[in-house]
Amino acid sequence: MANKAAPDAPPGSAGGTPTRRYSERSRQAIFEAALALVGEVGYEKLTIEGIAARAGVGKQTIYRWWPSKAAVLLDAFGSAADAYEHEGLPDTGDLAADLKAVLRATVDEFNDAAWQAPYRALVAAGTNDEELSRSFVGRLMEPGIRLYVERLRAAREAGELDPDVDLRIGAEMLLSPFSQRWLMRTGELTHAFVDTLVDQVLRGLRRRD
Repeated sequence: MANKAAPDAPPGSAGGTPTRRYSERSRQAIFEAALALVGEVGYEKLTIEGIAARAGVGKQTIYRWWPSKAAVLLDAFGSAADAYEHEGLPDTGDLAADLKAVLRATVDEFNDAAWQAPYRALVAAGTNDEELSRSFVGRLMEPGIRLYVERLRAAREAGELDPDVDLRIGAEMLLSPFSQRWLMRTGELTHAFVDTLVDQVLRGLRRRD
């Protein structure tokens, strides 16, 4: 069977050719332009034409790879999430330490102004766009939740957690307060906060004996 690039891959993706390298540079430039612009003008005013101009590519290049500005943004965020999902959460044998390390890194990311503005714009747009909201959850949120579920599963199998614990709810217990604090700005997002969050959640999930 012939080697065939994925439908959303840049042209020339089937080998390490100059065309592929150029296409990947263009793809990265488009991602960077989309994230910068949505943070500056908001989702409603973001256009494919604006992204193309900022990235230095033709708008037809973008339309060849993505059907909409939402698809561009979801892929821009998702490209980083994909690598994270492939690696999985660390498993050093110390569940609390592993969760704290990951959530501390997430705090640093969510507090980065260059990343925070575009992400907030996309979340805000999703509140009024059901299709975008579903895509956002499926492309960005669910893969992250699955990583936490799998790390908790490993801990449960190792006898660290109560055998009857609901892994999905356990993952949401870790992530929901984090998201709430960040989205609603109900408090400062800090390393100390996530350390306390992990300790209190695990206190409820661990074996009673």
